[in-house]
Amino acid sequence: MTTTSAGTDPSASATADREIVITRLIDTPRERVFEAWTDPAQVKAWWGPTGFTTTIHEMDVRPGGTWRFIMHGPDGVDYPNWVAYHEVVRPERLVYDHGGTRADPEFHVTVTFADEGGRTRLTMRSLFPTAAAREYVVREVRAIEGGNQTLDRLVQFLSSV
Repeated sequence: MTTTSAGTDPSASATADREIVITRLIDTPRERVFEAWTDPAQVKAWWGPTGFTTTIHEMDVRPGGTWRFIMHGPDGVDYPNWVAYHEVVRPERLVYDHGGTRADPEFHVTVTFADEGGRTRLTMRSLFPTAAAREYVVREVRAIEGGNQTLDRLVQFLSSV
């Protein structure tokens, strides 16, 4: 597991203060990982931090498609979310905008699925409009911790099916 904080990824130095980058090497072929990330029946089984469940209202994974869902927190709070897909390159890349309620800043996400000898190097790069927006989600939403927990749940799901 690797999490890159602001300023530590030289390849993204121009935007590092606005990014959260989380990577994971998964012992599963990338086609299977991509499928788990894009099939609603599978996504609802693992999406979200520990203790969360997800209700998917719509998931149309194609450029111009939309994913609307609600994350149900363990505290009983519902968190509406939406995703607008810009790029879908099976099985290597997803590019989308992600938003929630008005209190949550919209951000741009690129998820890559790189083949590493039958394993998958998944990299989730979230780019926020400002450094302050990034800091808000790190501090108030615990986005880095939540992102890592979500990928932990993906790995657990893939190892159980």
